[in-house]
Amino acid sequence: MGIVRPMNRPLFHALAALALLIPAAAAVAQDRGPVERQKLLDLAFTIGESHALRQVCQGAGDQYWRSRMVRLTEVEKADQAFDAQLRDKFNTGFAARQGEFPACDDTSRRAEQAAARHGQAIAAQLAQSMRTRAPDGQATPDSVADDEAAR
Repeated sequence: MGIVRPMNRPLFHALAALALLIPAAAAVAQDRGPVERQKLLDLAFTIGESHALRQVCQGAGDQYWRSRMVRLTEVEKADQAFDAQLRDKFNTGFAARQGEFPACDDTSRRAEQAAARHGQAIAAQLAQSMRTRAPDGQATPDSVADDEAAR
């Protein structure tokens, strides 16, 4: 399995920013246009990759990104077909990266950082599209973060 090391600061900051940005991107999936729906699918794939890459160093029991994906699907309230697409993309992203790194090392941590940055960029795009569409004074959508510390 390799040595479990504490998360390095750049990765922690990228993951924290992603956790902060996803709540702003959350909305009812049926209200999203095709571009936003594709970005959600891309985000689900990236969260799946992040889940697999994090497990390389944290172990198979780590469910950090899987729990975020579950929360994302709950918040989105997608119709059955789109919910299935989101879950499929997550699983595809996970499978794409699952066996790529047999041990926790600098290479696997760099891949995890890159996935986190990619997810952060997608979440920021979704958040921006929500800010440009939301009427003034509208309440902030539910968060996909599990608790206040993760936000």
